[in-house]
Amino acid sequence: MNHPINKKILMPVMLLGSFLSILNQTILNVALPDLMNEFEIGPTTVQWLITGFMLVNGILVPVTAFLMKRFTTRQLFLSSMAFLFVGTFFCAIAPGFKILLIGRLFQAAGAGIIMPLLMTVVFVVFPKEGRGTAMGFIGLAMIFAPAIGPTLAGFVIEYSSWRWIFIGMLPLVAVVILLSLKFLTNVSETSKSKLDLTSVFFSTIGFGALLFGLSNAGDKGWGSAEVLIFIAMGIIFLILFCQRQLTSDDPLLDLSVFKVPMFTTTTIISVLVMFVMYADMILLPIYLQTSRGFSVLDTALLLLPGALVNALMSPVSGRLLDKFGPKPIVITGLLFLLPSIWGVTNLTETTTYNYLMIRTVFLRIGLSFLTMPLNTAGLNTLPTHLSSHGSAVTNTVRQLAGSIGTALIITIFTARTSSHATELADANQSFSPSQLALKSSILGTNDAYLFMLILGIIAFFVTVFMRKERSGEGIEATEEKN
Repeated sequence: MNHPINKKILMPVMLLGSFLSILNQTILNVALPDLMNEFEIGPTTVQWLITGFMLVNGILVPVTAFLMKRFTTRQLFLSSMAFLFVGTFFCAIAPGFKILLIGRLFQAAGAGIIMPLLMTVVFVVFPKEGRGTAMGFIGLAMIFAPAIGPTLAGFVIEYSSWRWIFIGMLPLVAVVILLSLKFLTNVSETSKSKLDLTSVFFSTIGFGALLFGLSNAGDKGWGSAEVLIFIAMGIIFLILFCQRQLTSDDPLLDLSVFKVPMFTTTTIISVLVMFVMYADMILLPIYLQTSRGFSVLDTALLLLPGALVNALMSPVSGRLLDKFGPKPIVITGLLFLLPSIWGVTNLTETTTYNYLMIRTVFLRIGLSFLTMPLNTAGLNTLPTHLSSHGSAVTNTVRQLAGSIGTALIITIFTARTSSHATELADANQSFSPSQLALKSSILGTNDAYLFMLILGIIAFFVTVFMRKERSGEGIEATEEKN
């Protein structure tokens, strides 16, 4: 390395960039009902602003393990910020839905690079006993940004246009680019690695087809030939992708990280938690605005206390992880999360605003004990030479869980809402169309939350049976097999 690493400069600059990248992921959540009206589109179309963002993330993140070997930290960070700037510009000027979606995909390309890069940097510059605290601060970006995004968007949309969400972000991204040009240094050496284009093709087709199939199931039904063909195609190509990674001398994504039991266990729990987290970020704004008539600003203010608590708790949970280990921390998080999800499985037309606000605070406390502690606990068991691959796997799984979870929850919500509308119409012919839409939408929301509760319970049982990994056990086991 050519320059000494100054953590006091390096980390704040990268954290600010990652905060802006992740902020974009959920900043439009509360605006989805408005965008549906403005562009005259339905829920399954507008949700591509969220799932498309996460799909590009999921496709790009596996490639970052290669990119981190081929290019410097400085080059990758500046590239991610450039993608974010271009995408934000497209979103700000978008005359229609297609250009807005293209802008979102450019933003996603930047976000897909930066998170695994940031996590790898932490594992290079911090000793093992300090990583929990460092990753806790990354949690400020990883959890607080998606939580605070809808609040910021709510204020902007209430007093101006949704376009100002992106117009206001442009100068902030420009500042990060200028700071990184001046202060950012490299933390790892580069090598002349070759990109496995076949693996990239398999992963792109696999993840893309699977998500496309799941996203269309709500409109076309699970029995639709198109839905089944795309889901089957996705599964086949993902199997081909995994087989190639396991047999390649230089895999795009080294799946040998799953030979470490703690890494595998924390990954399974993370997938289930991400399903729940993104489901809530989509369902709650739709319920509040579509079913209850609350404004975007009302929705944003309801989410704000939870976001602030999340910000305070993330560094604390990181320090607690360093002190007590993963199992008690994760169980604590799930004991907050499960009642929070159960509390919204029976929503009505009179569920109070304050009840939903308090419940969201409890949910956010639970998530602060789950997301980064799970990632850190899994990565801590990997040897140094697998840290970049472990980071790439972790972020790939996180993004894909978010995108598939979002598509799945919208599909369940749409399908159950349609089913309830038919049942209510048959049972009571006196309902007006608006009453029918309102009641069926609330019942569909309850069904979707019930599905999330089941996933949360599964996560709890997996955590209870998580074995305590001895210090260095995972590292030694993996190194012996390599």
